[in-house]
Amino acid sequence: MRSNRAVRTIVLSAGLAAVLAVAPAGPAASAPAGPPTGSATVVSLFPSDSLSVADPGQLTGRRVSLPVPDCATHPTDCNTVELLNQLDGFDLDPRLALRFDRPVDAAEVAAGTTIRAAGGGWSTGVNRVVYDAATYTVYGHPVDQLAPGSTFILRVGGARPARATFTTMSATDGLRDLRRQLDGGVAFAAAGISEDDRQLRVDAAVPAAGTTLTYNADLGAGRLPIPVFNLSGLAAGAYVFGSYLAPSWLTADVVIPQTPTADDGPLVQGAARLPFVLILPAGVPPTGGWPVAVFGHGFTRWNADLFLAATQNAARGFATIATDVVGHGYGPASTWRITRDGVTRTVPAYGRGIDLDGDGIIAETEGVSTLPQPAAFAQIGSRDGLRQTAADIMTLVRVIARGVDLNADGVRDLQRVGTDYYGQSFGGIYGTMLAGIDPLLDAIGLNVPGGPISEIARLSPSFRPLVSQALAGAQPPLLNGGFYGFTESLPLAGQPPVLDPAPGALPIQEFLAEQTWLNRPGSPETFAPLAPDNRVLIQVARGDETVPNPTSATLIRAGGLVPQTSLYRNDLTARSDDNPHGFLLDPTFVIGFIGGQTQMSTFLASAGRLLIDPDGPRPIFQLGRDSPGLTDDW
Repeated sequence: MRSNRAVRTIVLSAGLAAVLAVAPAGPAASAPAGPPTGSATVVSLFPSDSLSVADPGQLTGRRVSLPVPDCATHPTDCNTVELLNQLDGFDLDPRLALRFDRPVDAAEVAAGTTIRAAGGGWSTGVNRVVYDAATYTVYGHPVDQLAPGSTFILRVGGARPARATFTTMSATDGLRDLRRQLDGGVAFAAAGISEDDRQLRVDAAVPAAGTTLTYNADLGAGRLPIPVFNLSGLAAGAYVFGSYLAPSWLTADVVIPQTPTADDGPLVQGAARLPFVLILPAGVPPTGGWPVAVFGHGFTRWNADLFLAATQNAARGFATIATDVVGHGYGPASTWRITRDGVTRTVPAYGRGIDLDGDGIIAETEGVSTLPQPAAFAQIGSRDGLRQTAADIMTLVRVIARGVDLNADGVRDLQRVGTDYYGQSFGGIYGTMLAGIDPLLDAIGLNVPGGPISEIARLSPSFRPLVSQALAGAQPPLLNGGFYGFTESLPLAGQPPVLDPAPGALPIQEFLAEQTWLNRPGSPETFAPLAPDNRVLIQVARGDETVPNPTSATLIRAGGLVPQTSLYRNDLTARSDDNPHGFLLDPTFVIGFIGGQTQMSTFLASAGRLLIDPDGPRPIFQLGRDSPGLTDDW
């Protein structure tokens, strides 16, 4: 391991220009035969615990110890190695580097290489192979995601076999620690949040009928009135606007500082007042309160999307509540303008955007990610903004569990237990993290999620310019020409080995792999294996041009969630030429919008027991339980 660079990770938004597909996972497809490998000797293997040191303060008993590059000539590498050397193990999908003393056949080497659990039993092969003929090095990745906090044996077969032992990082530990601090009350005490303050504070409650809404966005340098599209009126009784207090672990740099994994976790940095918007059904709540679902909005959006995401929920007898993602909702001076019967009322919206770069403007996602390259924490990207957002929703769930009496009339408005969650796009991403960590959530719906974050950015034409920006900002810069300024020469799963990578591609591959490693504790595929598969629904759109299908397939396969997956075939509709990413919230995708919300609301109302095919025998929605190979032809 030599240099390290990372990309600013940002996910999910608008349309793209290309449809990406993924081949079935498995051994790499055939490639032209290379030089014979029988006489070649392995010079080095990566990963290896030889690049770590013993550390009793870590759950794994080890800590990464990569050699530090020249910080004067390679400051980006220096920043990232410093961060990687705080981790207690290697990536769950490491970029394998098998170096030989002479030319080899990359396909033959990959076919003879295995990664086996140190205790025996489980093993996997190698895929996504790239060969560097100049250094006789075969690069690749495990076919299957590795378990965190575990020891594995990397074995290269042949006439002269070689092996290395390595330990994977405790990738789920940090978010798990935040949940434990919330459950034990430690986080609230450290944030100065008293028992009396652990409740929803109401600023306005208005009847749904006849009410119109405008969001007045605080842009820092001005205000922008944004009309709110509202399709929630069917059976909705009231809209409630307010806030709640939540512990925050984020520093001003949008970082949750790394702590040894064997301790109690990151330190609380303070308290934040967060917004909520709540839609109540019409009528009197049942004994114990309305069942409730939390909605998680997408990238560039804010909690106003609740009014598009909850068109059927009230009619099915449950309330829906939403807050804002870190860095979203524009600035803290944002307000709601609520108009009814010709009277307009203004209430605070508690926007979570900040002017992180100091240019006087608060952009629509500013504050969810660290500053871009060449800033010191650029490699962290949205990792900790996502973890904080997951913790914010866990806080909201626990506030609800304490009991909610919105009118102070002695009537409980929301049910304390059995809270559901569903999220769209970015909300599906941090929703996957919640699904794997929070046992208080009942049914969990994940619409168009994917991972890793860095792969979404690389494969999506909408976000690829951000990767280009990061490569250009790295010191030294890494742009090598090509689509959006760079060519990475990386195959997808099942594709043949790349035997002639473009000049400059290998440093870019290292940049991306190490960024993914660093960001794994805040990336959804890490948590997918922990999701309760009998209570999860995943909705995916074939041909998604924002969260490309290969990244959705990675998440689904990591969690073994094909039976819980529903595929929306927009390519079989009249809107086949349009990016289907937003079908759940966009009524112009008539079939997808109605079918997707019917499927989702039915699933939530049944506490995850009922996963329906909303169009029956027709082919627009296809369930993975009926098609075990659902992801094979994406």
